[in-house]
Amino acid sequence: MEVKVCFFLAILLWVLSYGESKYMIYNTSQPIVPGKLNVHLVAHTHDDVGWLKTVDQYYVGSNNSIQGACVQNVLDSLIPALLADENRKFIYVEQAFFQRWWRNQREAMQNVVKRLVRSGQLEFINGGMCMHDEAVTHYIDMIDQTTLGHRFIKEEFGVTPRIGWQIDPFGHSAVQAYLLGAEVGFDSFFFGRIDYQDRAKRKNEKSLEVVWRGSKSLGSTSQIFAGAFPENYEPPPGGFYFEVNDPYPVVQDDIDLFDYNVPERVNDFVAAALVQANITRTNHIMWTMGTDFKYQYANSWFRQMDKFIHYVNMDGRVNALYSTPSIYTDAKYATGESWPVKTEDFFPYADRANAYWTGYFTSRPALKRYVRMMSGYYLAARQLEFFRGRSSTGPSTDSLADALAIAQHHDAVTGTEKQHVANDYAKRLSMGYSAAEELVAYSLACLAESTPYTGCQNPSVKFQQCPLLNISYCPPSEINLSHQKNLIVVVYNALGWKREDVVQIPVNDEDLTVRDFEGREIESQVIPLTNVHVSLRNFYVQAYVGRTPNVTPKYWLAFPVSVPPLGFSTYTISAKAAGVLSTKSSVHKFRKDEKSNIEIGQGKLKLIFSEDQGRMIYNNNKISVQESVEQSFSFYAGYNGTLDKKSPQNAGAYIFRPNGTFSIEPEGQVPLTVTRGPIVDEVHQQVNRWIYQITRLYKGKEHVEVEFFVGPIPVDDGIGKEVATQITTKIENNKTFYTDSNGRDFIRRINLGIYIQDSKKEFSVLVDRALGGSSIVDGQIELMLHRRLLLDDSRGVAEALNETVCVRDECVGLTIQGKYYYRIDPLGEGAKWRRSFGQEIYSPLLLAFAEEDGDNWTSSHVSTFSGIDSSYSLPDNVAIITLQVLNDDGNILLRLAHLYEIGEDGDLSGMANVELKKLFPGKKIRKATEMSLSANQERSEMEKKRLVWKVEGSPGEEAKAVRGGPVDPTKLVVELAPMEIRTFVIDIDYTSIHREVFDS
Repeated sequence: MEVKVCFFLAILLWVLSYGESKYMIYNTSQPIVPGKLNVHLVAHTHDDVGWLKTVDQYYVGSNNSIQGACVQNVLDSLIPALLADENRKFIYVEQAFFQRWWRNQREAMQNVVKRLVRSGQLEFINGGMCMHDEAVTHYIDMIDQTTLGHRFIKEEFGVTPRIGWQIDPFGHSAVQAYLLGAEVGFDSFFFGRIDYQDRAKRKNEKSLEVVWRGSKSLGSTSQIFAGAFPENYEPPPGGFYFEVNDPYPVVQDDIDLFDYNVPERVNDFVAAALVQANITRTNHIMWTMGTDFKYQYANSWFRQMDKFIHYVNMDGRVNALYSTPSIYTDAKYATGESWPVKTEDFFPYADRANAYWTGYFTSRPALKRYVRMMSGYYLAARQLEFFRGRSSTGPSTDSLADALAIAQHHDAVTGTEKQHVANDYAKRLSMGYSAAEELVAYSLACLAESTPYTGCQNPSVKFQQCPLLNISYCPPSEINLSHQKNLIVVVYNALGWKREDVVQIPVNDEDLTVRDFEGREIESQVIPLTNVHVSLRNFYVQAYVGRTPNVTPKYWLAFPVSVPPLGFSTYTISAKAAGVLSTKSSVHKFRKDEKSNIEIGQGKLKLIFSEDQGRMIYNNNKISVQESVEQSFSFYAGYNGTLDKKSPQNAGAYIFRPNGTFSIEPEGQVPLTVTRGPIVDEVHQQVNRWIYQITRLYKGKEHVEVEFFVGPIPVDDGIGKEVATQITTKIENNKTFYTDSNGRDFIRRINLGIYIQDSKKEFSVLVDRALGGSSIVDGQIELMLHRRLLLDDSRGVAEALNETVCVRDECVGLTIQGKYYYRIDPLGEGAKWRRSFGQEIYSPLLLAFAEEDGDNWTSSHVSTFSGIDSSYSLPDNVAIITLQVLNDDGNILLRLAHLYEIGEDGDLSGMANVELKKLFPGKKIRKATEMSLSANQERSEMEKKRLVWKVEGSPGEEAKAVRGGPVDPTKLVVELAPMEIRTFVIDIDYTSIHREVFDS
């Protein structure tokens, strides 16, 4: 009571002393005060890069009938608000928006902003193009989109972001912590969404802030200080929202006006601060002063924070100050506190009972696949851009880079956006692909007609590509071949090791000859095109391309290819001639009531299907593994929460909440169709009228490929459905399963793969896109393939996840075509397949087609090419995840990733070496500079600045995980430890290359 009376008197004396003053000066310069509770006010806005509106609509403020949000207003009003008081501070995150705004500013305004950044008033936090999701994104995409933003900030402002700020993604991954946290040079990482039960427990234990060790392989060398907010990323309870139309009380401090409330508002502030202090270690707490699309009139917020800082500090019970997450982090570090250790991840996320945000692991599976396809294509296109040489005027990968970056947003690839926004993401990817496709065709033509670095300007060959090959639409391969015309297929391999695979393309002829890059005729196989492929092709080509295909191919042509690392091989397809012709597949239909077993497979791996079409025997003679396998389908009925007053939670785009599981039994006497041939054997199953499946075994391969078609999911009964497939074995895994974290460490979820094991065997499944997976029953892996729901789950999108496709006046539910792959290995041996084949799934072979008149391709073109030394390939445990020309100077960005975790494989979990000289043959490397993961600072400088946090229960200095050593500038050999990614900027002396070419 005494303190309050003194405060009131101080306020009264202060007001009277100003008497007739018309202008109020607030003291906002308060620094951190030792011994007091310091309340760090962090002014921020969270600007979704698309959600209810498209990214462009959010930026310019259009389509406001959906949501009144205009990011342009935020940035326009922010600058004068900061200039009005040098103590004010603000953080900004999403570079997709900031770069749009920056491009439209005059030089004078850009100089003002640069001064604000230098002074620390404006700080870039996180710094990626968007705030990416952490469950369904691939780690390479996460790195790429962060790099895009970080390099812009470095080039324009000369600064490197210090803090990770993933405040809205729906759960948080271990890869985010150690790769996109510590490895990019962040000192801390803050986030908003963790399970509500976990949050309550951590509040009680004062463990919302931890030291997070996301990698068991890299241990304490990649730990980071991480903090979850007490509730969310908004201001604390008590009415501290100050957008123009917010309904909360402002600080009314004019004694001449009604509703003077300074004492009440100060008491509200202090009370809220003490509540948070009681669940937080040390005398520093952070208030996130902002939320979605706030600060559209920035002064409305800063005016109130000025007053709070002024009057709260006059009161003296707590200390309030303008701050940033960087200032807050330094203050926490300075206390010398020891922090709890967190390992693994923060998944799954639930915000209340019966509300697990795991539905989005599968939502919009077509968009998820499109993003994954474009990601692998972007990796290959950058390599080809490097081999040909980057041009400042020609086609580039830039627009695809931007579209992919935006698509990583936590309301993009997640499938949690409105339909028109999903369409916008796909449109951007398509436009980016078109530009990159032109670059790829141009680069391959140059490489096929000459050697690199000779200034290829106008190659004569015009390559075409087939982005809709998955639905059997590829016009360049469907031409009618005559004796005078050949089809040239260039097959590019973006991996760092030689690749043996099978290519399938649609063709019209059955009597074809395939010759390899040496002109040798090779074995091939024609496979009848199924009705399901034809109908899917015709409908979706009309929907996507706007026209009905002129011809319908009759066959798939399958042939084996052998492609060198980072290079291509050329194959020629011609009409019937003497020699080896394509082998026609034998086709046999088995009725369901036939009592014979059906065997497919020509190598070590065989599948024996029983009379019950869902049962089979998996038999691999090479590794002495035999296992019974049963495959089935089911659907979960989406929960209708409107019928449940006690728990009114619907299933929707975010939330997986089933209302029962229902088996999908085969309808009627549908026959089992088996095709056999020298390249591939297939078993076709029509499960019902909207589920079709093809099981394949390729000659020489030791895994099973399953292609599925699901949709349109029927909803005429008014029930939304989530379709899953179950693959059941006798493995006793005790309901324990492992899935990858963003395609890297294997923990939980399923982005790349999932596996189970017992004391003898491992059963692994890899997928072609992110989707939900689990092991609910012992020995069983369940994959969620498709979702179609009829109700919104009340998380803001206000739209049911009911994807339809319309052609003219016909609208039907979306059909999904996809693939998954599985294999059974002896215990401890499955990682080799998961890691190596996982890379092949992410980086599929890139195909380009051209017509040839005559038969002189091999004599007039380069028929095979490798970008690395002909005697060299990468170690089996290392992948090139980035090879990119950075700028017109020709500097190269190179990232090498060790693919294995520590202890994952007896041989391949060890150290690996990569010889840079052999990666860049014939080129003089002037310098190889190791960089942070996002390539915005030298690694050595990053390590010098790095904060080393104390952890609980850690006596003295901890043993650090092994890391690769420094690179000798003469030998240029890079050493990689398990799970390590090393990033380099390679400076190549192009003058010496040009001189060598000229001299030759």
